[in-house]
Amino acid sequence: MPLALLALAVGAFGIGTTEFVMMGLLPDVADDLHISLPTAGHLVSAYALGVVIGAPLLAAVTARMSRRTVLIGLMALFVVGNVLSALAPGQESLLAARFLSGLPHGAFFGVGAVVATTMAAPERRARSVSLMFLGLTFANVAGVPAATLAGQHFGWRATFLGVSVIGLAAIASLALLIPPDHTHAPATGLRGELAALRSVPVWLALGTTVAGFGALFAAYSYVTPMLTDAAGFAESGVTLLLALFGVGATVGNLLGGRLADHATRGTLFGGLASLVLVLALFPVLMRAEWSAALAVALLGTAAFVTGSPLQLMVMEKAASAPSLASSANQAAFNLANAGGAWIGGLALAAGFGVTSPAVAGAALAVLGLGVAGVAYAVDRRRGLPAAREHLVASHVPDQQESVRP
Repeated sequence: MPLALLALAVGAFGIGTTEFVMMGLLPDVADDLHISLPTAGHLVSAYALGVVIGAPLLAAVTARMSRRTVLIGLMALFVVGNVLSALAPGQESLLAARFLSGLPHGAFFGVGAVVATTMAAPERRARSVSLMFLGLTFANVAGVPAATLAGQHFGWRATFLGVSVIGLAAIASLALLIPPDHTHAPATGLRGELAALRSVPVWLALGTTVAGFGALFAAYSYVTPMLTDAAGFAESGVTLLLALFGVGATVGNLLGGRLADHATRGTLFGGLASLVLVLALFPVLMRAEWSAALAVALLGTAAFVTGSPLQLMVMEKAASAPSLASSANQAAFNLANAGGAWIGGLALAAGFGVTSPAVAGAALAVLGLGVAGVAYAVDRRRGLPAAREHLVASHVPDQQESVRP
């Protein structure tokens, strides 16, 4: 494994920790700032909004810059946002700081995915992307629980200062381990990057991300009441089960990267089909503690198997603008977060039962399969060669390739 991937994983670990830790610190933040829990929940939305806006915007405006420089700059912005979060005197300033912290999130993963693929052999490019995302999934296993525990004992502000230190470590790692001569951006510029987003296959790939990961968040957003009300777990045991989800996500991420190097589209279809099955079985699996624990782990595995193939396919479809398209895929992931949670909430509000969000998620996963099927049909109609159907990851363009119209 190139050491540069370790630098990307360190940055991903810090970003993943700061994104999800707020959910565990909401009661502490609400008490300290004298606001209600629903009001404190806006801090989660502020971060997600920053991701959605910052992902395509920052990728586009930095299109002509060295990708190494861009990654270091994005992590510097991440550190500033977290320091300001720790020092925020009130709700409004904390909202602004959380928005600022979210801005570099999508662009870092988008540009980082392109850098990861340029440093790997053609047959290992999907695996390289999955190793970068390993930092994000591992954040759910260790980073978020540790940061939540630290916040509960030393105050929530200490958590964000600690995450800032991780960001500084990532900056040092990026500067030391990523060779400058491998990260020059293509000469397409802002206009070329934006033009690549007019491609129908790119939008179909992004639509698959929204539907597929919307399926995950429809269920995961309400997994705590499922575990307590349906499976019978005590609230104190939920944290350990959420870490089990992180383990499943880590396994799925690594498995998806390995499989996608051999059959990218087949891995995507297999992951989405597995997600449909797991979510459809949730009402049954949530009837006992052992099967509910298994369901949580399988949910993480099935969902994150699709991560690497989706990232690679978006980049391949936007051959002249892989950084922008890859960053837009991260914005799509966060739209899936918000949209999936909303749809799962509708199922609960309609009185269909505590496990109904998972059934709604299964329907979204079916929709994701349908969008992926349409994308496959479009590629076939356009005469995509069979070899690229089976090894899309081998043709993520680097900066020396010519740009196709």
